[in-house]
Amino acid sequence: MYDWANSAFATTVMAGFFPLFFKKYWAGELAVGESTFLLGNANALASVMVVILAPILGAVADRGGAKKRFLMFFAMMGVVMTGSLYMVSHGEWAMALVVYMLAVLGFSGSMVFYDALLVDVAEDKEFDLVSAIGFSFGYLGGGLLFAFNVLMTLYPQAFGLEDAAHAVRVSFLSVAIWWALFSIPVMLFVQEKKSHGTVGLAGAVRGGFIQLRDTFRRIRKLKETFLFLVAYWLYIDGVDTVVRMAVDYGLSIGFESNHLMIALLLTQFVGFPSAIVFGKLGEKRGARQGIMIAIFVYFMVIVWAYQMQQVWEFYTLAVIIGLVQGGIQALSRSFYARIIPKTESGEFFGFYNMMGKFAAVFGPLIMGWVAITTGSPRLSILSVLILFVAGAILLALVDEEKGRSQAIAINAELVSDRNPP
Repeated sequence: MYDWANSAFATTVMAGFFPLFFKKYWAGELAVGESTFLLGNANALASVMVVILAPILGAVADRGGAKKRFLMFFAMMGVVMTGSLYMVSHGEWAMALVVYMLAVLGFSGSMVFYDALLVDVAEDKEFDLVSAIGFSFGYLGGGLLFAFNVLMTLYPQAFGLEDAAHAVRVSFLSVAIWWALFSIPVMLFVQEKKSHGTVGLAGAVRGGFIQLRDTFRRIRKLKETFLFLVAYWLYIDGVDTVVRMAVDYGLSIGFESNHLMIALLLTQFVGFPSAIVFGKLGEKRGARQGIMIAIFVYFMVIVWAYQMQQVWEFYTLAVIIGLVQGGIQALSRSFYARIIPKTESGEFFGFYNMMGKFAAVFGPLIMGWVAITTGSPRLSILSVLILFVAGAILLALVDEEKGRSQAIAINAELVSDRNPP
């Protein structure tokens, strides 16, 4: 249900209305390349903040048994900032970017602790399917609210709204309400394992920094885990860049906004069943093989996007992305959960999210830089290819069984150290 809750932000705000509204409403006076550059920088800066905080917060949460508390703190930050976008006036692009970056920080920060709860609610053999079901429901929930929001923007008078701009601003409010409402079940019904016992905040912070130092040392022994993190850092950068910059790219090459919104809806609803299919594929053929298939599909999508001319091509690419986007995210999460020490899940998922968000610094920056220096949005999208290629090469070198054995050994050491005979 938390996937269902926060995916409204990922879909309506991050991928859909914010880049559109920023380009047309808040930064309408700026040149196309300049607004792309500013949006890319905002996404990058928000990611840098997560990079700095994620591993530290993960360690603190582990020490204090506080994954749920940190999850809800960041979720509520995202909720408040998303609702605040309603109050940003026409032309105030700088304020819009600041509020948006704080909302992204809330969204991304909450995911550190949400992902870490996977090892508390499922066994190893269930990771692929449980992770995929979460992403699948995220696509469905995010898609349902996005569909409602798109209808509001297409027919604002039917909803008692002044115009499409008013409808978009109300959509930001609807996301905040949706996110808050459907975050309630995780707090009420998910049981977090207290692997270290509960300690006070000061003790948790102090212990968290000690654990962070120790984890940096341990990760050198977990060579397969480290190699996977670098591979993930590269290919998920490409995925996140496509999510965050697709609408901006479509606008830059002359497609109408209504077509882009409908294409995003297609991605959501195709993604709902496809994520579950990838979960089953992970169970039967292995998570890495599923990730490799998705990377290949993304490679072909970028090549096609570079040369597309007609809006029907954007629709087609949206469907294709929907087939693999949830799958690559879900299988990456479950693959990683198998090759980390279970007692340090918050810490290690802090690193996982750090690598993912650190990657998201470079993709939008590369696109923005190429767009503003060459004046060609097509070359900017083509620049993302190198991320998928490099990620696939490194992923092919990861030995999952060896990584799992290393993680089990480290986990046994940790348990022994905390429970001496």
